[in-house]
Amino acid sequence: MDEEPRQPNRREALKSAAVVSALAAFTRLRLGEAESHVEAATAGGTRYLRPPGAIDEAEFVRRCIRCHKCGENCTNSCIRFVGPEGPPEARGTPYIVPREKACILCSKCNNGCPSGALRPVDPEHPRIWEAVDMGRAHLDENICHSFLGYICGICVRACPLAGKALRADLWEKPILDPDYCVGCGLCEQACVHMPQAIRVRPAARGVET
Repeated sequence: MDEEPRQPNRREALKSAAVVSALAAFTRLRLGEAESHVEAATAGGTRYLRPPGAIDEAEFVRRCIRCHKCGENCTNSCIRFVGPEGPPEARGTPYIVPREKACILCSKCNNGCPSGALRPVDPEHPRIWEAVDMGRAHLDENICHSFLGYICGICVRACPLAGKALRADLWEKPILDPDYCVGCGLCEQACVHMPQAIRVRPAARGVET
């Protein structure tokens, strides 16, 4: 005679519900991260976070010959290329998703560009913020750990221009100075909050907003 299937007790049912809820939350989190990647790469619909030294967007797209040498020369392997899902005029051009991998400003990409779409930049430039304009970092104080009472400061320590573009206030609260931010995205990559509390918006450079 077949045994009746055992019905889970209340404790087991609650435990199963908790597991399902946790898995759903994790899935939503990962989807949110994926969406943030797309937002970082294609903010404004047609704006991309370009490698350092990029000229005005319309001219950049026209002059880039899609040789991918910038990606081959990138020492941090952070350069990606617009695929078939992107606008036709931008396909094959380089861009960066800082949450995945940010730019370390080594300037190997632009110093090897054969078309002039990426201007050469001296990585030892004493005023690098005047030579590089990838974008600007923006902070959401509503989700930043340091503004919520949990001392962090990781983004400040990750910034290559710490003390200028990004400095720590009382309780490690990050203070941004857009005049010095170059948009490299190292702060966004380092942010431990998910979704990230600090994000880089690509520079407009000739694109209407």
